[in-house]
Order: sequence, then C-alpha cells, then structure tokens
Amino acid sequence: MVSEIPQQVKTEVDLSFAISDEIAMLMQERGLSKKQFAESLGKKPSEVTKWLSGQHNFTIRTLSMLSDFFGKPLIVIP
Repeated sequence: MVSEIPQQVKTEVDLSFAISDEIAMLMQERGLSKKQFAESLGKKPSEVTKWLSGQHNFTIRTLSMLSDFFGKPLIVIP
C-alpha cells in the first residue's frame, strides 16, 4: 500500500511533520506548554494542538508569525 502513495504526498507529509517537530522542539527549549504558547501568540490551545499534530496545512502567514516568535526560520530555502 505504501508504494502506491504518490511521492508528492510523501514529501508533503514529511514536511508537515518536520515543521510540527521543530515547533515542538522550540517550545520545549523555551519551556512553553501548549497553553502558554497559544496565549503568547493570541491563539487557542486547540490551534496549537493542530499545528503539533503534523497534519496542519501551514500558511506562509502562520510560518512567518512562528518564525518571528521563535527568532529563527522554521523553513530554510536553499
């Protein structure tokens, strides 16, 4: 079954999980709970839960906001 999954879908899933993993790591480095992180951004904890699920389709706006918050880019374009 896995071999039938298009490469584009595999790449999308890999990127999505990489972003959510990076967010989780940065939150942990700062000692932030989901609630604290959400409050810092003016978001609901449920939205942070979606971001951390690895299944959220991030917009450029959200990625920019998160990059500014953490002071480093979440995605680096070579």
